[in-house]
Amino acid sequence: MMYFYDTGKHNLPHLHAEYQDDEAVFSILDGEIISGSLPRKQRRLVQAWIELYQESLMVDWKLAVSGREPFRIEPLK
Repeated sequence: MMYFYDTGKHNLPHLHAEYQDDEAVFSILDGEIISGSLPRKQRRLVQAWIELYQESLMVDWKLAVSGREPFRIEPLK
């Protein structure tokens, strides 16, 4: 599961990704992990997804921080 969340403390465009009991925060700008961790396979999938959909993720980031509902972006299969 991936989601956007902004408490006003985060200014860097990012997303949160969860897998089982693990959670990581990824930069949308470069796909790097800001905090947390995911297993290697899941980390690489998230980073590939960010690379493929970076433009759409930035649009969603702007929507989310302005309090609007982001668009759904298809997962990798």
